[in-house]
Amino acid sequence: MLQTKIIPPTESANQAPLLIKRLLLSGVRYEKTREIVYRDLVRYNYATFNERVARLANALSDAGVKAGDTVAVMDWDSHRYLECMFAIPMIGAVLHTINIRLSADQILYTMNHAEDKFVLVNSEFVPLYKGIESQLTTVAKTILLTDAPEKTADIANLVGEYENLLAAASTKYDFPDFDENSVATTFYTTGTTGNPKGVYFTHRQLVLHTLAEASVLGSLDSVRLLGTSDVYMPITPMFHVHAWGIPYVATMLGVKQVYPGRYEPDMLCRLIREEKVTFSHCVPTILQMMLNAPSAQGYDFGGLKVIIGGSALNRALYEAAKARGIQLTAAYGMSETCPLISCGHINDELFAGSESERISYRIKAGVPVPLVEAAIMAADGSLLPADGETQGELVLRAPWLTMGYFNEPQKSAELWEHGWLHTGDVATLDDFGFIDIRDRIKDVIKTGGEWLSSLELEDLISRHPAVREVAVVGIADPQWGERPFALLVVREGQTLDARGLKEHLKPFVEQGSINKWAIPSQIALVTDIPKTSVGKLDKKRIRLDIAQWQAAGSAFLSTL
Repeated sequence: MLQTKIIPPTESANQAPLLIKRLLLSGVRYEKTREIVYRDLVRYNYATFNERVARLANALSDAGVKAGDTVAVMDWDSHRYLECMFAIPMIGAVLHTINIRLSADQILYTMNHAEDKFVLVNSEFVPLYKGIESQLTTVAKTILLTDAPEKTADIANLVGEYENLLAAASTKYDFPDFDENSVATTFYTTGTTGNPKGVYFTHRQLVLHTLAEASVLGSLDSVRLLGTSDVYMPITPMFHVHAWGIPYVATMLGVKQVYPGRYEPDMLCRLIREEKVTFSHCVPTILQMMLNAPSAQGYDFGGLKVIIGGSALNRALYEAAKARGIQLTAAYGMSETCPLISCGHINDELFAGSESERISYRIKAGVPVPLVEAAIMAADGSLLPADGETQGELVLRAPWLTMGYFNEPQKSAELWEHGWLHTGDVATLDDFGFIDIRDRIKDVIKTGGEWLSSLELEDLISRHPAVREVAVVGIADPQWGERPFALLVVREGQTLDARGLKEHLKPFVEQGSINKWAIPSQIALVTDIPKTSVGKLDKKRIRLDIAQWQAAGSAFLSTL
């Protein structure tokens, strides 16, 4: 390591560690009367929020939570969840945000693997919790969360109900300083095989991520995405990468925050309208669901800014949202990256170009945000040129990337092979600095010796006026190795067959956007496309479904 000049600090100097508590302290300074809203049920200001975080810290401490303990939360997006995101790490414990959309067996695995000692359970999940209760190996106590009048539940070692415990607790808590490298949060990410893997983040990482995210959302591009005058509502679950870390940013800035509970399209639209929400974030499928909600029909969302991540943003969705008054901006990240890695940015040179060219850049994964280093790597570990054409695996370095998978040394070593975090995404980097995700490594389609991007095909197919949703996967072919297969949901009253899709894609072949062998020779029209627990296209399930349909000779398959 390079030997540099280091001056010992004054003995009495305070070397303030980067702790989550410092994010909490600033919001109330800026806007202590701004509101935090939960559905149409609860609203209070930032001064009350700080008091409630202190009350929760006292209630947890009285229940026996100690520094280093892991405290799990099973809840919908709520003011309670926001309070937990602060109070639990601020007393030195670890917040485990449980993905309540996993199967019962997977939830059981994650809770035992994370060594959860305390669990906060929403009353809606009590039946699920009861089903795994007897198999939990480390849980000592539980706390009930509920919106219902009934404030008790038949679960083991119940300390009490959340609001009753807070009401009885003091509004003062002297949150201590401790090592900024202490783990603050953990959660589990699912792959195509094996058990979910635990990622974890320290106070230092979360604070640095929050500061970088705030600088990006408030400073870059022609549209300021989030400032103190905005109203924020997440449409990304809080159990998924801390709702992309944005609740920490919003709290630090004193932004009005709205939490929708369970994601019901009509409630989302109502809250956007009545609470005047101006900023949100979600995956494409959730935005599509919201735009199709009955209560959204005829409504002008003008002024709403939405970050799209988790899956590729295609041009059709961008233009459909724009027609409804919504400004979309693409961003990129993953569970292992806390998550923000890159975000859309239109520089001076792109501003001088056409609107079509600007859109083509807005829907890419964006430019790496401050403090992030991105590169393209070959299979042998060598770095490839950032020329906008050479494809390889996107690899990353940044201060807030998970340092490994909890208690998974072999998988951790694979994640960090060659000293870079491996994303599993095939991408290019261009001279503007843009990351262009071409596909997941496991989803690239190899046909006749050529590589096809399922994401590019999905983008082009989505531009057909009859197509509401699309997923493309590769399926085995005895002649070509693999062939692309398109799964389509068409708009009400519309229809489309394989020949019609071919006619739609022919102009893109003539323009040189795709090769002729990229045109799917077989499609299926369905009413719904399988999604993962966080709303992404579930391509593993899609491949299995297609194989079963082909074996059964299903009538809804259309072939050229």
